[in-house]
Amino acid sequence: QVQLVESGGGLVQAGGSLRLSCAASGGTFTSYDMGWFRQAPGKEREFVARIARITWSAASTYTYYADFVKGRFTISRDNAKKTVYLEMNSLKPEDTAVYYCAVLVGREYTYWGQGTQVTVSS
Repeated sequence: QVQLVESGGGLVQAGGSLRLSCAASGGTFTSYDMGWFRQAPGKEREFVARIARITWSAASTYTYYADFVKGRFTISRDNAKKTVYLEMNSLKPEDTAVYYCAVLVGREYTYWGQGTQVTVSS
């Protein structure tokens, strides 16, 4: 069983930045790919970014992003701290959503955090 707690959300003006954190407990953190998702009001939850379970070095880190965040968001992880991060820059009002982190077990995101609200004002 893995527990996830997100933090770092808040209110920011368009063009600003936020850094989200997701702290994990239970399970073996290094065994799992981790992902970030978001859900805006009235919309379905959507994929944002994913990072591979083991990062031997910055050069070998596998990451994947949704097209709408490429070049603006960066996912990273600190295995010693059992934490995954989402650095968000050049934020837009359409980035407003509740952001969730999740653990990929096999082919399914099985464990989810409670979410953290990000609001971007125009």
